[in-house]
Amino acid sequence: MTATRTSRRDFLKTAAAGAAMLPLPAIAQGAPARVVVVGGGFGGATCARFVKRIDPRIAVTLVEANPRFTACPFSNLVVVGLRELSAQGFGYDKLAGEQIALNLAPATAVDTQGRSVALGNGTRLSYDRLVLAPGIDLRWDGLPGYNEAAAERMPHAWKAGEQTLLLRRQLEAMPDGGTVVISAPANPFRCPPGPYERASLIAYYLKTKKPKSKLIVLDAKDAFSKQGLFLGAWKALYPNIEWVSLSKGGKVTSVDVGAMTLVTDFGQHKADVANVIPPQKAGHIAEIAGVADRTGWCPIDPVTFESKLQPNIHVIGDASIAGAMPKSAFSANAQAKVCAAAVAKLVAGGKPDEPKLINTCYSLVAPDYGISVANVYAPADGQIKDLGGGVSPADAPSTTRAAEATFANGWFKTITEEVFG
Repeated sequence: MTATRTSRRDFLKTAAAGAAMLPLPAIAQGAPARVVVVGGGFGGATCARFVKRIDPRIAVTLVEANPRFTACPFSNLVVVGLRELSAQGFGYDKLAGEQIALNLAPATAVDTQGRSVALGNGTRLSYDRLVLAPGIDLRWDGLPGYNEAAAERMPHAWKAGEQTLLLRRQLEAMPDGGTVVISAPANPFRCPPGPYERASLIAYYLKTKKPKSKLIVLDAKDAFSKQGLFLGAWKALYPNIEWVSLSKGGKVTSVDVGAMTLVTDFGQHKADVANVIPPQKAGHIAEIAGVADRTGWCPIDPVTFESKLQPNIHVIGDASIAGAMPKSAFSANAQAKVCAAAVAKLVAGGKPDEPKLINTCYSLVAPDYGISVANVYAPADGQIKDLGGGVSPADAPSTTRAAEATFANGWFKTITEEVFG
């Protein structure tokens, strides 16, 4: 392991220790405070568990529409047949043992004045504090020609599940010598390095299974997360990847599903397999609750994650406008802990402490080739700002890349066990 890698890990370990110090509040006398959390992903499930751990007297209810959560991290391995979708699924059995009420129904309405949430099963839950962790919805009106029906031929696979398997089946059915086209959206969107990890792993699949095939990445950006590391790896490993940046005409302006064509200002690209990742916004309940602004995302207080648009409602994870923090699973997990501490303080009449937050993100370029980025964040000037961190060294040997791939597997196991185990 290089000195750079060691120092970066020590730096993050120190920051994580500070972020994990969640003080116990003194709860006021009377009925238990009621906290409702909507969304059972990396943010919501973490927040529910940590609120209850910080003070067991708080009555916590987790609202989630699905009995099992399907994780997006590592789902790109499913796309290329290196992992099964079943390995991405997690249940909520452990919550009952922590005295967290689980209500498996979609949230359909929020009464901000009466402080209650209506569910699709007819239940109405009252709250003192509401935490929304709804993840993302796709903007079906964001790309001409692309809608839910189009996604059945040009899968997005940006919500892990059936779409992931559809893209996998299409790759398997494509003849050798075919063309795969990935359309990457403009910022912001869920998992900034995700399209480029997917491109890497699809290129690995093509190299090993269908070597005459070609991969084109049409990008609505000129810069992306871990760009130097990805481009360096592609040059060495995958000369069949063509990355077309925004300035080179990479922004997709429309799609023709019938012709399997993606259109840009510079021309048209015919695809045998088209993976279209469309523009995104906060999950629909955020709009219903009035916490999303005109961007489609949710402005929040950087200390407490309380909505800037609605009092007593907090928004964490992908749906939030979290300044420099990316929309990632680890970010959602870190934000959830900070939000849990703030909520526990607020329901007790206290003042939340200013937090430090961390994000660590691993990407796989090949099954034995990992790269990572890690940063520390803190509130400043009304925003969440980047305090620094680092990425994997550009000149690392293959042993370091293999170690990073191992670390990635450990990271996924650790975070899923903490959230769902």
